[in-house]
Amino acid sequence: MEIRLLGAVELYTDGGQLVPLRRRQERLTLAVLLLDPDRVVSAERLVSVLWGQTPPATARATLQALMSRVRKAVHVAAGADADGRARLLALGEGYRLSVPADSVDLHRFQRMVEGARAITDPRRRSAQLAAALDLWRGPALADATTGTLRERLCGGIEESRLTALLDRIDADLSAGRHAELVSQLSELVVDHPLQERLHGQLMLALYRSGRRADALAAYRHARRLLVAELGLEPGPSLRELEAAIIGDDPGLGSAVAGGAGAAASTIPGAGRGTTSGAGAAGAVTELPAPPVAVVPAQLPAGVAAFVGRTAYLSRLDALRPDESDERHDPTIVTITGTAGVGKTSLALRWAHQARRAFPDGQLYMDLRGFDAEPASVGPSEVLHAFLHALQVPAQRIPAMPAAQSSLYRSLLAERRMLIVLDNARDADQVRPLLPGTAGSMVVITSRNRLSSLLVIEGAHPMHVDLLTAGEARKLLVDRLGASRVAAEPDAVAEIVSHCSRLPLALAVVAARAAANPEFPLAAIASELRAARGGLDAFDGDETFTGVRAVFSWSYRALDPPAARLFRLLSLHPGPDIAAPAAASLAGVPVRAVRPLLAALTGAHLLFEQSPGRYGFHDLLRAYAAELAYAHEATAEHTQAQGRLFDHYLHTADLANRLLYPGRQLMSLSPPRPGVAVADLAAPPQAVAWFASEQRVLLGVINHAAEHGFDRHAWQLAGILTTFFHRFGLWHTMAATQQTVVTAASRITDPAGRAHLHRSLAVAIAALGRDDDAQAHLEYALDRFRELGDSNYQADTHMGLVWVYGRLGQPELGLHHAEQALALWRTTGHRTGQANALNNIGWWHAQLGRYEEALAYCGQALDLHHESGENTHDEAVALDSLGFIHHHLGQHDRAVALYGQALARYRAVSSRYYETRTLTRLGELHLTAGDPALARRTWEQALAILDELTHPDADAVRDRLAALPG
Repeated sequence: MEIRLLGAVELYTDGGQLVPLRRRQERLTLAVLLLDPDRVVSAERLVSVLWGQTPPATARATLQALMSRVRKAVHVAAGADADGRARLLALGEGYRLSVPADSVDLHRFQRMVEGARAITDPRRRSAQLAAALDLWRGPALADATTGTLRERLCGGIEESRLTALLDRIDADLSAGRHAELVSQLSELVVDHPLQERLHGQLMLALYRSGRRADALAAYRHARRLLVAELGLEPGPSLRELEAAIIGDDPGLGSAVAGGAGAAASTIPGAGRGTTSGAGAAGAVTELPAPPVAVVPAQLPAGVAAFVGRTAYLSRLDALRPDESDERHDPTIVTITGTAGVGKTSLALRWAHQARRAFPDGQLYMDLRGFDAEPASVGPSEVLHAFLHALQVPAQRIPAMPAAQSSLYRSLLAERRMLIVLDNARDADQVRPLLPGTAGSMVVITSRNRLSSLLVIEGAHPMHVDLLTAGEARKLLVDRLGASRVAAEPDAVAEIVSHCSRLPLALAVVAARAAANPEFPLAAIASELRAARGGLDAFDGDETFTGVRAVFSWSYRALDPPAARLFRLLSLHPGPDIAAPAAASLAGVPVRAVRPLLAALTGAHLLFEQSPGRYGFHDLLRAYAAELAYAHEATAEHTQAQGRLFDHYLHTADLANRLLYPGRQLMSLSPPRPGVAVADLAAPPQAVAWFASEQRVLLGVINHAAEHGFDRHAWQLAGILTTFFHRFGLWHTMAATQQTVVTAASRITDPAGRAHLHRSLAVAIAALGRDDDAQAHLEYALDRFRELGDSNYQADTHMGLVWVYGRLGQPELGLHHAEQALALWRTTGHRTGQANALNNIGWWHAQLGRYEEALAYCGQALDLHHESGENTHDEAVALDSLGFIHHHLGQHDRAVALYGQALARYRAVSSRYYETRTLTRLGELHLTAGDPALARRTWEQALAILDELTHPDADAVRDRLAALPG
């Protein structure tokens, strides 16, 4: 027999036949019994591991049933001589499992590692350690437990894995395998950026490979990481190694062919039995490997009015890395200069020209470093977006920013990519976004010098000056025509002077002149002269005096409705805006706002960055805000913001109802007069609206919470959980909910706090923080009880059903589903009753009570048929019934039910849930003796999961690999 704990928990016979352990609690029980072999594990400890601090009253009885199933599985694996080879005994208040010494992969790993320490030949020692490490198929107990419990049970085991790896590298260094280790060590220091022993091994491998300068660069890189993340200098061993490399210490020059400690004298931490806590904290998520690579191409369109800048473009070309470069660090370029000088236009023009030199893609983000409101985009938000673009599933993106950055650098390590970071505020905003290896190039634009990037990261500075007089004239020629410009050279010179040779100001003037071909350019110059004379200096800068004059001149040419919209748009907290939101701000119909937006776009006071979505240059936003506070009273600002927040709240609510008809939804106050709700009529439109407005909605929630619109904040955040949940945006959801929970606690709004704690629990449970999720749900449940809100009490009970299911506690899940059903029966909520009944049936099925399960799930399906409201939830009930009939041995009926579930999921584009049913249908075909049909079914599921880049693909791939033939 063979028992595997180093990865998924699996049990095999001598003949290699897998003995199924279908329930997570069974796998966890077997694992806990074997973590300490041949020792009695108390029933109290087992109950604590299986159910946490609040075990159900039936815990001991359920534990006995679990032990019976585990004993049966072990006896099946042990075969004919089971009693002599494997025995699970109840001893006093505990249990002991005795199995053959070499039957558990964990125990073999531990013995092989211990035995390697006695081997003096470094090559043989390396081979034995490599064989021990090959026993690992993934994280220990991968499918048996998650979160803090897994850390508690497996932390020491995972540490011993890393230590064995470091010992194997020491052995290879002693055996003279320096050059071949460099690549692996370069990857490992990215995965474990705070592990000093690894950095020392990399330094030594580089030095012994004749790369002394690179070895010292590796030390500097390690020092930067340790100082930045921990505020600590490297330890004495690493510093001593650096000094030895600088001094060409003869003791470093060649490997020692002697004993196990041969490399320990030159590598910090070599031979230690544990790794530092800092190293563990720096570990990153296992890298995904999607089968079909989607190359990111995120560059926005460049500006049409681009002239000159040839010297800057040539310099960027010269800095571009190519495959023959021997540089070991990424190429970083900072493009700095005053506002409106054309930094972004230059960066994008060159990026589009050079994109073929970066075959692995281009990433772009506007960091909004100089927006007055909302705050600039933080590194974690950017990393989340970039990792998503690099096809990392949301569930695999680490929660901690340092781990996100490590994963990002790991993914970029073997790629040639261009990263454009636009409008950076300071070096701290961009430093976590920089690659760690050569091949990629980063172009950063900023008004600030970013001096520390030049000093520490070796960035190449490029300061962009104003256009030359000739370039400015060429811009006007391109827009107005050569003959018109040539006819009035004096007026052209004056216009260029008034615009301070800034591309943004010249584009604004050219737009108005082009729209009015009958205007003499001299008249335009005269108007600019008059506007300039009546303005104060902008921030005391002569350049901006002219820019404000241009803005003022163009603004005064607007009709009053367009001018009012321009001012009010400065109140919008997001990066861009669609017509219905703009109409709500102004309190006018959508049909009336479209020509106003066209007028502002035509005057170059707005730009249409994608069809139907409008944005400001940050200088124009600041100018519009200045005008808004000068022209509109505070009360009018408040009314406009209220209409805007109503627009987003009620449109999000409409989208939510389209995605989940019949579900329990919160009650909203009617929208204010003048609010335009987006015209959404079908689920695909709802999904598209949520996706296009995602960043805007986050800004709206923060803005509402900060400006006293607290109910809008928590209601909108609660509604957004539908979209976040459906698309796996758990980190974004958790951050959003946490922001508003903080706001709700400030204003003592019990309903708001209850809703936000409930939503936050859903997000953090999906991130594996089940214990925290349970606490948030219990808090929400208490508040809803105090408020007398039976519907949301029931909804919160259902959240606890989900969490206890993840914790492997079906009895508690069953209890909360029954509580939800009782509450929804008192309120008459039919869809809620159906979902509660289906969950009760599902948990009875998981406990092997199939007849009871059949009755409950049948009632759920009947309710769904009666209401006809929710196709998705009806499909879930059909899937449950398919599972039950499968385990009752009714093959044909199960196939039919699974088929009905699949048809309904496909009708509502619920693709992930479709894969769950396909996976179960494949299991049904396999147990019916048709592995070929099981293979085709699982291949369908795998194709969808791979397209979704969902982590469940790995489990389906394992099922396919285990099929015969």
